[in-house]
Amino acid sequence: MRELILLVHTSLDGFVAGTKGELDGFDASEENLQFVCELTAEADAALFGRISYQLLNGYWPNAKNLPNASKGTVSYSTWYNDAQKIVISKTLAQERLGNTIFISDDIANAIIDIKSQQGKDILIFGSPCVSQLLIQRNLIDSIWIFINPVIFGQGIPLFKGSEDKTTLKLVATKQFANGEIGLQYVVQR
Repeated sequence: MRELILLVHTSLDGFVAGTKGELDGFDASEENLQFVCELTAEADAALFGRISYQLLNGYWPNAKNLPNASKGTVSYSTWYNDAQKIVISKTLAQERLGNTIFISDDIANAIIDIKSQQGKDILIFGSPCVSQLLIQRNLIDSIWIFINPVIFGQGIPLFKGSEDKTTLKLVATKQFANGEIGLQYVVQR
């Protein structure tokens, strides 16, 4: 069974974005990008909600061709282009577009089916609404939370709406020079 791993940046007070979805305060460094590239080496698929997909897909497919693209940018852009993309969306109607699958109905069962297929890990990037749904359905296997040294005060929370307690076990940590801290938790079942 493939692992479903959430990778998400948060403010110190637990918000993945400001009230309007803004990501100000998340200082993406080359060090962090290179670390994410280490995680992508064990994955061959990325899962997104519509907004995260549109944000990432608007930049990463061609990022490796930018003048002065860093090593991490080239590596991640190459992985992004090769990876299967799974998009959860009620408004993007395509069922398949190249190596991208769109899921609009029966999300939990569709993800169970994808997890049971041959392949490497599946990484979820951001996508708080989708992540919350998958946590509630007990489909996420581990979580990398990258806590940034900023307090938003209000915004879009990482965790909300869960009626059940989810127990996690800390299995790895990573400190970055920009003050960000990565914490990897495995979901205890």
